[in-house]
Amino acid sequence: MSAQMIHNPVLLDTDRKMPKSIAIIGAGTIGPDIGYYLKSALADLTLVLIDINPEALTRAVDRIHAYVEKGLKRGKLTEQQAAAVRKNLVTSTDYSALKDCDWVLEAATEDLALKRKIFTEIEAHVRPDALITSNTSSLPAERLFSHLAHPERATVTHFFAPAFQNPVVEVIDWSGANPALGGYLRWFFAMTGKVPMITTDAVCFMLDRIFDNWCNEAALLLDIASPAEIDSVAMELVHAGPFFVLNLANGNPIIVETNTVQAADEGDHYTPATIFNEVDKWETNPPGSPVDVAPDVAATIRDRLLGILFSQTVDILDREIGSAADLDLGCCLAFAFKKGPLELMRDYGEAEVMRILNEFAAYKPGMPQPKKAIANYLDFHRYILVDDVAGAKVITLRRPEAMNALHDQMTDEILSVITAHENDPEVKGFVITGYGIQAFCAGADIGKFPAMLGNKDQSVDYAKSCSRLLVHLDRCPKPVVAALNGLALGGGLELATRCHALVARDTAWMQLPEVTLGIVPGIGAMVIPYRRWPEGAAVFNGMLTRAEKLTAEKARDLGMIAELVTAPEDLIPAALRQLDALQGKPYKITDGPVDIAGFSATDGKAVTGQTLSGKIIAIIEKAVADAAQATSLTAALEVGYQAFGDSACTAAAKEGISAFSERRKPDFEKTG
Repeated sequence: MSAQMIHNPVLLDTDRKMPKSIAIIGAGTIGPDIGYYLKSALADLTLVLIDINPEALTRAVDRIHAYVEKGLKRGKLTEQQAAAVRKNLVTSTDYSALKDCDWVLEAATEDLALKRKIFTEIEAHVRPDALITSNTSSLPAERLFSHLAHPERATVTHFFAPAFQNPVVEVIDWSGANPALGGYLRWFFAMTGKVPMITTDAVCFMLDRIFDNWCNEAALLLDIASPAEIDSVAMELVHAGPFFVLNLANGNPIIVETNTVQAADEGDHYTPATIFNEVDKWETNPPGSPVDVAPDVAATIRDRLLGILFSQTVDILDREIGSAADLDLGCCLAFAFKKGPLELMRDYGEAEVMRILNEFAAYKPGMPQPKKAIANYLDFHRYILVDDVAGAKVITLRRPEAMNALHDQMTDEILSVITAHENDPEVKGFVITGYGIQAFCAGADIGKFPAMLGNKDQSVDYAKSCSRLLVHLDRCPKPVVAALNGLALGGGLELATRCHALVARDTAWMQLPEVTLGIVPGIGAMVIPYRRWPEGAAVFNGMLTRAEKLTAEKARDLGMIAELVTAPEDLIPAALRQLDALQGKPYKITDGPVDIAGFSATDGKAVTGQTLSGKIIAIIEKAVADAAQATSLTAALEVGYQAFGDSACTAAAKEGISAFSERRKPDFEKTG
């Protein structure tokens, strides 16, 4: 299967191993940030920094060390990790230092002639098997690498600032590259915590077409509003306005560079605003501090910003520069949009989107317009990836910004794939896994639940609605296997335990943290584990009432996990083995009562020492006992739904959910 046909990068086969030595050419703005990401991700990596300016190299190393100190102070790095980042840092002004590198990444100024000269110099010094990539934000790979003797090993890997935090990396698919190159880079980035996105070799690629034109349009609005006013309206759509971000990233020159390139290729309507060459810093307000804007001015600003956003979106999709799912996710991850452009188009509706686009076209002739009905752009899976592997549908939960947490849209997308193929004779079953290597699923978004606090009937109905996928899995005619690539919390664990078998990486772990929020897990956790693995009841009791963690190894000992693996690439093959083993074997959760161990006396504290709500613990203990004695699975699940409704009517739930929203510790001593 070709790399282009695989959507989850972790599933890609690659002969090339993790690099042992990577060089970065350019020790200026983004080079050290990329270096810190690489050193943090690969403990034994030798990082070579090359620059013509020795002082720039010194500053780059100092910056990396400063990041290490900040990581230590914030508890994000251990002393061992910090030591690993600090060691094997090599600096040089001489390209001969590249001779042992597995990969050379260029991060110099956006100057085509200079970059081509750099790549010629790199090729003269590196091994024949070394990879070469550029961090350019706008220059096509064909222009950068076509003069090389071996362009097939070169492409663009475009990072976004700050490169050690921002997860997005665009990997450019161009005609001169070896087809395996893009697959390897996608695999590498996914394995090191990034979210790689494939784009074609169009100028400015995919995401800079969005953001740079968004910023350019903001500058063109300065004839009717101030930067602070424009940012204030923009913050309806993004967490930080364009001018605030430009100040943060010293981005004015970048907009000039990228839009000049796009204008040269695609028309004068992309010409950068002249004011970018006249202003260094913009007078604007930070996120969360908007200013008042006259309604008519705000409407114009909003329409123009949405106009450029929608225009670029349909153009990217019409020209197949990138995928709809990557575009929506990329805008949220790379630029902190509150919703991706396609989700916004769905919210606004076709009539309003076309009004905005038509008025934008009248104001700025030449800007792209949709080539098909708006509804046709919206038909895609936003929150899951679906791959066909060895006769199975592998469903990957992809919400990396929320550790793959469930919400209504993701639930419905998973359910749609299963219902579409559960009676297909060509499909032997389903595997559900999480994106990346850290999280299977971190639970479920609280969604509309805060508005239901105090209303038992609404809360019960909400729990039942959230269970629609899980109940369907109980009776799915084909086997479904959960492949735990990382942590599984709350609703994520409830999803995993409804799958017909589980496999996991040996580093995975599970937890039911709801009790620490003053609520109960109402969609199966008080029922299903006890009916499937009754010998583990004492463990489940501790998970429910003390939020104790369960390691994958202990879960295997309880019979929950069918197979453990160490390497991430071995996880899906293990899941496929379980699918094969389940073929032709009917699946049914115990329908009658089960005999389980009772709860031990509790001190009312979580495993962390946090004081918990005695009322919530009592609800959990009663629900578990009642569900275990229920004469049918349906009746047992109903006990859980009702218990969730009861918990929603407690003062503890109000306090716990409020504390969660306000990012503070709840005080259950005052609620009981």
